[in-house]
Amino acid sequence: MSKVRTTLKIDEDVLRTVKIRAARTGRGVSEIIEASLRRDLGLGVIEDIWAHNDMGEDDAMTVALEAQAAARRGAAR
Repeated sequence: MSKVRTTLKIDEDVLRTVKIRAARTGRGVSEIIEASLRRDLGLGVIEDIWAHNDMGEDDAMTVALEAQAAARRGAAR
């Protein structure tokens, strides 16, 4: 996966904690921040689901539409 450079504003205490974690684990600051974001955003879970998914696109769409319909029926009550 390609990486991009970005600039962000972050609380000094948070950055200090990230730097400490990076030093203790031998990883870079960017690695720590990216891992934290992936964990918080649930990206690892989504990637695991896709990696172990053997459902075809048509079946997945059917399940999604059924879930959507059920949610709408629940909201209408």
